[in-house]
Amino acid sequence: MTQHDLSRREELSPIRTARMTGLLYLGLAITGALGFLLIRPRLFTAGDPGATLANLVEHASLARAGVAFELLVVLTQALTAAWFYRLFRTADPLAASGIATFGLVNAIAILISAATLATAAQLALNPVGDAAATVHLLYLVSDNLWGVGGLFFGLWLIPMGRCVLRSGWMPHPLGWILIGGGIGYLLSAFVRYLAPDAQVVADALVYPATIGEFWMIGYLLIRGVRHHAPSKPRMPAPAAA
Repeated sequence: MTQHDLSRREELSPIRTARMTGLLYLGLAITGALGFLLIRPRLFTAGDPGATLANLVEHASLARAGVAFELLVVLTQALTAAWFYRLFRTADPLAASGIATFGLVNAIAILISAATLATAAQLALNPVGDAAATVHLLYLVSDNLWGVGGLFFGLWLIPMGRCVLRSGWMPHPLGWILIGGGIGYLLSAFVRYLAPDAQVVADALVYPATIGEFWMIGYLLIRGVRHHAPSKPRMPAPAAA
Protein backbone atom coordinates (compact mmCIF):
# COMPACT_ATOMS: atom_id res chain seq x y z
CA MET A 1 0.00 0.00 0.00
CA THR A 2 1.45 3.38 -1.03
CA GLN A 3 1.78 6.44 1.18
CA HIS A 4 -1.00 8.08 -0.85
CA ASP A 5 -3.31 5.13 -0.16
CA LEU A 6 -2.56 5.32 3.57
CA SER A 7 -3.27 9.04 3.63
CA ARG A 8 -6.49 8.54 1.72
CA ARG A 9 -7.57 5.78 4.10
CA GLU A 10 -6.87 7.96 7.14
CA GLU A 11 -8.86 10.78 5.54
CA LEU A 12 -11.89 8.58 4.83
CA SER A 13 -11.92 6.81 8.22
CA PRO A 14 -13.56 9.70 10.19
CA ILE A 15 -16.11 10.14 7.40
CA ARG A 16 -17.07 6.46 7.55
CA THR A 17 -17.32 6.66 11.33
CA ALA A 18 -19.47 9.79 11.04
CA ARG A 19 -21.84 8.20 8.54
CA MET A 20 -22.21 5.07 10.65
CA THR A 21 -22.95 7.31 13.65
CA GLY A 22 -25.54 9.17 11.60
CA LEU A 23 -27.16 5.93 10.47
CA LEU A 24 -27.45 4.70 14.06
CA TYR A 25 -28.78 8.08 15.20
CA LEU A 26 -31.39 7.95 12.43
CA GLY A 27 -32.37 4.47 13.64
CA LEU A 28 -32.78 5.87 17.16
CA ALA A 29 -35.04 8.66 15.88
CA ILE A 30 -37.19 6.29 13.81
CA THR A 31 -37.64 3.61 16.48
CA GLY A 32 -38.39 6.22 19.13
CA ALA A 33 -41.01 7.91 16.96
CA LEU A 34 -42.70 4.65 15.99
CA GLY A 35 -42.75 3.19 19.49
CA PHE A 36 -43.45 6.22 21.69
CA LEU A 37 -45.37 8.53 19.36
CA LEU A 38 -47.28 6.05 17.18
CA ILE A 39 -47.86 2.75 19.01
CA ARG A 40 -48.14 3.90 22.63
CA PRO A 41 -51.09 6.33 22.08
CA ARG A 42 -53.05 3.51 20.43
CA LEU A 43 -52.69 1.34 23.54
CA PHE A 44 -52.59 3.68 26.53
CA THR A 45 -55.70 5.68 27.39
CA ALA A 46 -54.89 8.19 30.11
CA GLY A 47 -57.35 8.10 33.01
CA ASP A 48 -59.14 4.98 31.78
CA PRO A 49 -57.55 1.71 33.04
CA GLY A 50 -60.35 -0.38 31.54
CA ALA A 51 -59.78 1.04 28.06
CA THR A 52 -56.02 0.48 28.37
CA LEU A 53 -56.57 -3.16 29.32
CA ALA A 54 -59.06 -3.64 26.48
CA ASN A 55 -56.59 -2.14 23.99
CA LEU A 56 -53.83 -4.49 25.12
CA VAL A 57 -56.10 -7.51 24.78
CA GLU A 58 -57.53 -6.46 21.42
CA HIS A 59 -54.19 -5.39 19.97
CA ALA A 60 -51.86 -7.92 21.58
CA SER A 61 -49.55 -8.06 18.56
CA LEU A 62 -49.28 -4.26 18.55
CA ALA A 63 -48.41 -4.34 22.26
CA ARG A 64 -45.59 -6.80 21.55
CA ALA A 65 -44.42 -4.58 18.71
CA GLY A 66 -44.33 -1.69 21.18
CA VAL A 67 -42.00 -3.68 23.43
CA ALA A 68 -39.82 -4.56 20.44
CA PHE A 69 -39.51 -0.90 19.47
CA GLU A 70 -38.56 0.01 23.04
CA LEU A 71 -35.78 -2.57 22.84
CA LEU A 72 -34.68 -1.15 19.48
CA VAL A 73 -34.50 2.29 21.08
CA VAL A 74 -32.22 0.83 23.76
CA LEU A 75 -30.04 -0.87 21.15
CA THR A 76 -29.71 2.12 18.84
CA GLN A 77 -29.21 4.54 21.75
CA ALA A 78 -26.37 2.46 23.17
CA LEU A 79 -24.68 1.97 19.79
CA THR A 80 -25.08 5.63 18.85
CA ALA A 81 -23.49 6.66 22.15
CA ALA A 82 -20.55 4.32 21.51
CA TRP A 83 -20.04 5.55 17.94
CA PHE A 84 -20.23 9.20 18.98
CA TYR A 85 -17.44 8.47 21.45
CA ARG A 86 -15.43 6.85 18.68
CA LEU A 87 -16.02 9.85 16.41
CA PHE A 88 -15.16 12.61 18.88
CA ARG A 89 -12.66 11.00 21.27
CA THR A 90 -9.67 12.67 19.59
CA ALA A 91 -11.34 16.10 19.51
CA ASP A 92 -12.46 16.23 23.16
CA PRO A 93 -12.06 13.00 25.17
CA LEU A 94 -13.98 14.30 28.21
CA ALA A 95 -16.99 15.55 26.25
CA ALA A 96 -16.97 12.39 24.11
CA SER A 97 -17.06 10.31 27.30
CA GLY A 98 -20.00 12.44 28.48
CA ILE A 99 -21.95 11.63 25.30
CA ALA A 100 -21.32 7.92 25.80
CA THR A 101 -22.10 7.94 29.54
CA PHE A 102 -25.32 9.95 29.42
CA GLY A 103 -26.50 8.09 26.33
CA LEU A 104 -26.03 4.75 28.06
CA VAL A 105 -27.83 5.92 31.21
CA ASN A 106 -30.77 7.01 29.06
CA ALA A 107 -30.70 3.61 27.35
CA ILE A 108 -30.96 1.93 30.76
CA ALA A 109 -34.02 4.04 31.61
CA ILE A 110 -35.72 2.94 28.37
CA LEU A 111 -34.69 -0.67 29.05
CA ILE A 112 -36.63 -0.55 32.32
CA SER A 113 -39.54 0.99 30.41
CA ALA A 114 -39.45 -1.93 27.97
CA ALA A 115 -39.64 -4.36 30.89
CA THR A 116 -42.71 -2.59 32.30
CA LEU A 117 -44.46 -2.66 28.91
CA ALA A 118 -43.65 -6.34 28.48
CA THR A 119 -45.10 -7.04 31.92
CA ALA A 120 -48.25 -5.09 31.06
CA ALA A 121 -48.71 -7.02 27.80
CA GLN A 122 -48.35 -10.37 29.59
CA LEU A 123 -50.65 -9.37 32.43
CA ALA A 124 -53.37 -8.25 30.01
CA LEU A 125 -53.53 -11.73 28.47
CA ASN A 126 -53.10 -13.57 31.79
CA PRO A 127 -54.83 -11.29 34.31
CA VAL A 128 -54.11 -11.51 38.02
CA GLY A 129 -55.99 -9.38 40.56
CA ASP A 130 -57.06 -5.96 39.29
CA ALA A 131 -55.36 -6.29 35.91
CA ALA A 132 -56.80 -3.03 34.54
CA ALA A 133 -55.35 -0.93 37.35
CA THR A 134 -52.02 -2.75 37.21
CA VAL A 135 -51.44 -2.44 33.46
CA HIS A 136 -52.45 1.21 33.63
CA LEU A 137 -49.94 1.77 36.43
CA LEU A 138 -47.21 0.04 34.43
CA TYR A 139 -47.84 2.34 31.47
CA LEU A 140 -47.68 5.35 33.78
CA VAL A 141 -44.32 4.11 35.10
CA SER A 142 -43.09 3.65 31.53
CA ASP A 143 -44.22 7.15 30.61
CA ASN A 144 -42.38 8.62 33.57
CA LEU A 145 -39.23 6.68 32.74
CA TRP A 146 -39.26 8.43 29.38
CA GLY A 147 -39.84 11.70 31.22
CA VAL A 148 -36.93 11.38 33.63
CA GLY A 149 -34.84 9.80 30.86
CA GLY A 150 -35.22 13.10 29.01
CA LEU A 151 -32.92 14.57 31.67
CA PHE A 152 -30.06 12.37 30.48
CA PHE A 153 -31.00 12.89 26.85
CA GLY A 154 -30.54 16.60 27.45
CA LEU A 155 -27.25 15.93 29.17
CA TRP A 156 -25.93 13.96 26.19
CA LEU A 157 -26.74 16.79 23.76
CA ILE A 158 -24.65 19.34 25.69
CA PRO A 159 -21.29 17.52 25.35
CA MET A 160 -22.26 16.64 21.77
CA GLY A 161 -22.54 20.34 21.02
CA ARG A 162 -19.23 20.97 22.76
CA CYS A 163 -17.56 18.34 20.59
CA VAL A 164 -18.93 20.03 17.47
CA LEU A 165 -17.47 23.36 18.61
CA ARG A 166 -14.12 21.94 19.69
CA SER A 167 -13.55 19.74 16.65
CA GLY A 168 -14.49 22.24 13.96
CA TRP A 169 -15.71 19.29 11.86
CA MET A 170 -19.24 20.66 11.60
CA PRO A 171 -20.86 24.13 11.48
CA HIS A 172 -20.52 26.04 14.75
CA PRO A 173 -24.23 27.04 14.80
CA LEU A 174 -25.04 23.31 15.01
CA GLY A 175 -22.95 23.04 18.16
CA TRP A 176 -24.73 25.96 19.83
CA ILE A 177 -28.17 24.63 18.84
CA LEU A 178 -27.31 21.23 20.36
CA ILE A 179 -26.17 22.87 23.59
CA GLY A 180 -29.28 25.05 23.70
CA GLY A 181 -31.44 22.03 22.89
CA GLY A 182 -29.83 20.04 25.68
CA ILE A 183 -30.56 22.83 28.15
CA GLY A 184 -34.11 22.95 26.83
CA TYR A 185 -34.51 19.22 27.48
CA LEU A 186 -33.29 19.66 31.06
CA LEU A 187 -35.72 22.51 31.69
CA SER A 188 -38.55 20.55 30.06
CA ALA A 189 -38.02 17.61 32.41
CA PHE A 190 -38.49 19.91 35.42
CA VAL A 191 -41.40 21.90 33.93
CA ARG A 192 -43.22 18.63 33.22
CA TYR A 193 -43.37 17.83 36.96
CA LEU A 194 -43.26 21.26 38.60
CA ALA A 195 -45.88 22.80 36.31
CA PRO A 196 -48.00 19.96 34.90
CA ASP A 197 -50.49 22.44 33.41
CA ALA A 198 -47.73 24.00 31.30
CA GLN A 199 -47.33 21.04 28.94
CA VAL A 200 -47.20 23.38 25.93
CA VAL A 201 -44.16 25.10 27.43
CA ALA A 202 -42.50 21.75 28.19
CA ASP A 203 -43.03 20.64 24.58
CA ALA A 204 -41.76 23.94 23.15
CA LEU A 205 -38.53 23.69 25.16
CA VAL A 206 -37.46 20.58 23.21
CA TYR A 207 -37.98 22.06 19.73
CA PRO A 208 -34.39 23.38 19.45
CA ALA A 209 -33.11 19.91 20.32
CA THR A 210 -35.22 18.36 17.56
CA ILE A 211 -33.84 20.84 15.03
CA GLY A 212 -30.28 20.19 16.19
CA GLU A 213 -30.67 16.43 16.15
CA PHE A 214 -32.03 16.23 12.61
CA TRP A 215 -29.39 18.69 11.44
CA MET A 216 -26.74 16.49 13.04
CA ILE A 217 -28.19 13.32 11.50
CA GLY A 218 -28.36 14.89 8.05
CA TYR A 219 -24.85 16.32 8.28
CA LEU A 220 -23.37 13.01 9.43
CA LEU A 221 -25.09 11.05 6.67
CA ILE A 222 -24.49 13.48 3.81
CA ARG A 223 -21.25 15.30 4.63
CA GLY A 224 -19.73 13.15 7.35
CA VAL A 225 -17.16 15.54 8.76
CA ARG A 226 -15.07 18.30 7.29
CA HIS A 227 -11.73 17.03 6.05
CA HIS A 228 -9.97 19.82 7.92
CA ALA A 229 -11.20 22.06 10.66
CA PRO A 230 -11.49 25.66 9.51
CA SER A 231 -8.48 27.65 10.51
CA LYS A 232 -8.92 30.43 13.05
CA PRO A 233 -8.27 33.96 11.76
CA ARG A 234 -4.89 35.20 12.75
CA MET A 235 -4.53 38.35 14.79
CA PRO A 236 -2.79 41.13 12.89
CA ALA A 237 0.84 41.62 13.83
CA PRO A 238 1.51 44.73 15.91
CA ALA A 239 2.85 47.67 13.95
CA ALA A 240 6.54 48.40 14.34
CA ALA A 241 7.34 51.35 16.54
